[in-house]
Amino acid sequence: MERTVGTVVRGIRAPIIRQGDDLVKIVVDSVLAACEGEHFSLRDRDVVAVTEAVVARSQGNYAHVDQIAADVAAKFGDDTLGVIFPILSRNRFAICLRGIAKGAKKIVLMFSYPSDEVGNHLVDLDMLDEKGVDPWTDVLTEAKYRQLFGKNPHPFTGVDYVEYYSQLIRDCGCEVEVIFANNPKEILKHTKSVLTCDIHTRARTKRLLKAAGAQKVYGLDDILTAPVNGSGCNEKYGLLGSNKATEDTVKLFPRECGDLVKAVQAQLLEKTGAKVEVMVYGDGAFKDPMGKIWELADPVVSPAYTDGLVGTPNELKLKYLADNQFAHLSGKELKDAISEYIRNKSDDLKGSMESQGTTPRRLTDLLGSLCDLTSGSGDKGTPIILVQGYFDNYAI
Repeated sequence: MERTVGTVVRGIRAPIIRQGDDLVKIVVDSVLAACEGEHFSLRDRDVVAVTEAVVARSQGNYAHVDQIAADVAAKFGDDTLGVIFPILSRNRFAICLRGIAKGAKKIVLMFSYPSDEVGNHLVDLDMLDEKGVDPWTDVLTEAKYRQLFGKNPHPFTGVDYVEYYSQLIRDCGCEVEVIFANNPKEILKHTKSVLTCDIHTRARTKRLLKAAGAQKVYGLDDILTAPVNGSGCNEKYGLLGSNKATEDTVKLFPRECGDLVKAVQAQLLEKTGAKVEVMVYGDGAFKDPMGKIWELADPVVSPAYTDGLVGTPNELKLKYLADNQFAHLSGKELKDAISEYIRNKSDDLKGSMESQGTTPRRLTDLLGSLCDLTSGSGDKGTPIILVQGYFDNYAI
């Protein structure tokens, strides 16, 4: 019988996962229970994806604000600390900022504007135009910002992040001064000791600061790269990718988890005969057209995946084929001609007109975004995602 369904995505329910749990067993058992309960079977090249949150929880990878403070103090001492380019998030950054503030005596907090790196807006672009402000050249004090724009609560959360972050710092017994600028070198007019909090542009920011004469430059990826007073850590990403756990603790991005994905793959192969691909996923990479947030606050979409997920799609654009090479055909003749064309496609379509318009992104970024949208960030209770048929095409 001819297949009538392509890619299928299922959220797989699992127990609430705690520190020390055998996550490999939980993932394998949960997937097999879903197969039995929903009457489907695994096939080669299916994808089993596990959210980074439960990986980090099973690892017990947490840190307290006092442990963050100790690392910040060890790196910066009593210096006035420039904290630049924070993202606007109570979940992602506020608890980290508490730890930073507890480890410093004075902070100069420099916001990028009109939005943070991941698209959370402090002020609307139209307001900048109305007030004649150029965010690429103009540096604003907090007083000037308030004079021009007043209070600007986030449209979704209702939080005025300038006020919220400033008060959070003061509540930790730390002095704070606020400025707004997009050139990282502006902070050097206030201090030569800088903690840069951007995620995807951090390497460039550090390079520019060091070249401009900064004396101490660290990023969030340099804080808690090793345990501090018994804390968790992340050797590669530090505080990047962390989330609020409690009012005093953060859950860090998972540590090395390559062994996890390989073990899940091996056990599912042993139990089902199917060689599935396995990945750990965090934030997807996509932009919300209303809130303008592009989501990816983790340092990477996927910190670990099996070898079959390396690379990018190698796909033909069906509508291009139908409108060009096979514009003279229809019905079964058109279907057969396109199917044959797909079966004989090159292993590398990069640059060809037939692939124009297909998504030039890594497989793990595409799949991670799909999984993140499926699992959501709330109470669905599906930290495992099963994707079937993703690598199928019209000819299969």
